[in-house]
Amino acid sequence: MGYAIEGSTGTWEVVVGLEVHAQVISRAKLFSGAATDFGAPPNSQVSFVDAAFPGMLPVINRECVAQAVRTGLGLNAHINFVSRFDRKNYFYADLPAGYQISQYQHPIVGEGKIEIELTDGSTREIGITRLHLEQDAGKSLHDQHPSKTYVDLNRSGVALMEIVSEPDIRSPEEAGAYVRKLRTILRYLGTCDGNMEEGSMRADVNVSVRRHGEPYRTRCEVKNVNSVRFVMQAIEAEAKRQVEVWESGGTVEQETRLFEKGTTRSMRSKEDAHDYRYFPDPDLLPLVLDEAWVAELKAKLPELPDAKKRRFMHDYGLAAYDAGVLVAEQATADYFERVAKGRDAKLAANWVMGDLFAALNRAGRTIVDSPVSAAALGGLLDLMADNTISGRIAKDVFEAMVQTGDDPVAIIEAKGLRQVTDTGAIDAAVASVLAANADKVAEYQAGREKLFGFFVGQVMKAMAGKGNPALVNDALKRKLSAA
Repeated sequence: MGYAIEGSTGTWEVVVGLEVHAQVISRAKLFSGAATDFGAPPNSQVSFVDAAFPGMLPVINRECVAQAVRTGLGLNAHINFVSRFDRKNYFYADLPAGYQISQYQHPIVGEGKIEIELTDGSTREIGITRLHLEQDAGKSLHDQHPSKTYVDLNRSGVALMEIVSEPDIRSPEEAGAYVRKLRTILRYLGTCDGNMEEGSMRADVNVSVRRHGEPYRTRCEVKNVNSVRFVMQAIEAEAKRQVEVWESGGTVEQETRLFEKGTTRSMRSKEDAHDYRYFPDPDLLPLVLDEAWVAELKAKLPELPDAKKRRFMHDYGLAAYDAGVLVAEQATADYFERVAKGRDAKLAANWVMGDLFAALNRAGRTIVDSPVSAAALGGLLDLMADNTISGRIAKDVFEAMVQTGDDPVAIIEAKGLRQVTDTGAIDAAVASVLAANADKVAEYQAGREKLFGFFVGQVMKAMAGKGNPALVNDALKRKLSAA
């Protein structure tokens, strides 16, 4: 049955749906011309519309609409050519108007789907219920003064896409895979940067538990979870809490909770739609999309992760896992393709996922600011292919490239690492090693064939690792059979 929680009265299934709030990449806000730069001084990017001054009217940002449509297309979702903005009424200190302009019954994007891949190699399809556009609220700052709360409205009015999944997720692992895949798609599309640390992508996690085969039980919503790891931990903690409530004879109440220090705690009772008193925003006409415009946006979409993965497997002969790792970030996929072009693609993949990833992790850097360019790594592979250096020496050259940023040819010349392919020099080294190990030569010829590796190692050591491995092997075989 997969992931389940074992309670004192039996096994419980976890049911999860996610509401992901993704900040739209746009130079201006959803209904005003104010800037959206992250990290600007508090209240420095606020228009009269964002601050809800009387008489200010919202004007829809065409690029935010385009970004929502691109995202819907990327999620294989239905695009609604007519949608509507509503007012969602509630009071927060950082919501100046006392309502949020959102979409409720008529969202811009309808049903879609995402395919996720799990660690065991299996795949699952998670349904998308809807994607709607809405404006973000401001931010309350509780740590600026011992007794007062400050309000920063820079974020007020920033365009958000709320992407709501079906309750198809059945484990923390599936939830993590879903958020990572959604983030990858958004980044490929260029519609959200997916930076959860900066708050430009965050998730509300809806969790319930049930006996296998039962109807859904009451769910609770864990608000504003800001990392994939915390999403997974919040699901596990909240599901275990609910199992304990049910098994103790209690009832899970529908409510909103916060995830802190490994546990969830009650925040407020969960509002239903009628509590928000939705009604059509009188200042905004229905949003009507031109079909030709949507078709044009679709035609200009980039190659998305699933399609790229299939192409990598077909064109480069990569295994599904390797292709999945390489397409997880668009910058990584682009880097790999530059390295692999005209070369052994599997070898290129091994170097990118092995030595390069390890070096980047050690340095705390990303592939975007890699100290080794794709052209330089490709050049290193070429030097192995033409026998200028051995695979073993290539490892040392690569480390020098990481440290210095120098070209591999320059490093090889400066350190005298060029591989020896002179058969006379190799034959001389082989003869010297065999003469110095006559007892082991006798053992080898008596049947201890495993000693061959010893001889290879001794010859390479004598040649300071510069002997061409294939030529060394050939020379040893020839000499040992003639001895």
